[in-house]
Amino acid sequence: MLRVLLTLLISLLSLASVVVSAADKPVGITADLPYIDVQHNGRSVRIQRNPDNGNDIDPDFALTSRPCPPFCVLPIQLAPGVETYGELEVLDALKRMSRRDETIMLIDSRDGDWPQRSGLIPGAVHLPWNKLHVQQAEPQAIAEILELQFGATRNGPFWNFEHAKTLVFYCNGPWCGQSPTNIKQLLALGYPAHKLKWYRGGMQVWKSLGLTTVPVDK
Repeated sequence: MLRVLLTLLISLLSLASVVVSAADKPVGITADLPYIDVQHNGRSVRIQRNPDNGNDIDPDFALTSRPCPPFCVLPIQLAPGVETYGELEVLDALKRMSRRDETIMLIDSRDGDWPQRSGLIPGAVHLPWNKLHVQQAEPQAIAEILELQFGATRNGPFWNFEHAKTLVFYCNGPWCGQSPTNIKQLLALGYPAHKLKWYRGGMQVWKSLGLTTVPVDK
C-alpha cells in the first residue's frame, strides 16, 4: 500500500513539474515581438499575449455552432479592393496610430453588450454598426460621423474622400456580419476600397490568441 502511495505521489509531482515547466515558457506575439505599447484614450496600454500557458479562451467565444443565418462563415475577401487584415496587420496599424498617425482608425462595430462583456482591442473606437446603417440611423447623424470622425468632406450631395481616414473594422469574428455591413455601406457611399480594411478574425481570434483587451469605458 505504501509503495502504491509513493508511486502515486511521484506521478503527481512529475505532472506538476510538467505543468510548471509549460507555464514558464514565454508567450510572445511573434518570435521577435513580445509585446507592443499603444495609446488608448490618452494612456499607454501594453498589448501582449496571456503568459499563462494553461489559459483558456473566453467562454463567450467557445461556441462552435452558432445558427446560420445569421451567423454564417464569411469569405476571406469581403469586396474587391478591401484588404483583409490579420492580427499582425492590426498591430501594425496600432503602432502607426500610437505614433500620432491620424490617417488611420480602428473601429469596433459591435452592438449590444458584447463590448462590455469582452472588452475592446486597445486603441479601438467603439462605433456600433447601426450608427452607420442607413435604415437605422438618421442621414444627418451618418454624415456627421463621416465628416467629424472619418475626415470626409461634402460638396452638396457629393462626398469627397481624398483626405478621409483609412478605417480598420472588426466585430466578433468570421461569423459576425456587423463590420462587413458597415464596410459595404461605406463602399456604396463612395468610400475608397483601399481605405477600408477588415480584420476578419475579430474578437473571436484575438481572444483565442490571449491578446490584451481593455474595458469599453476606459
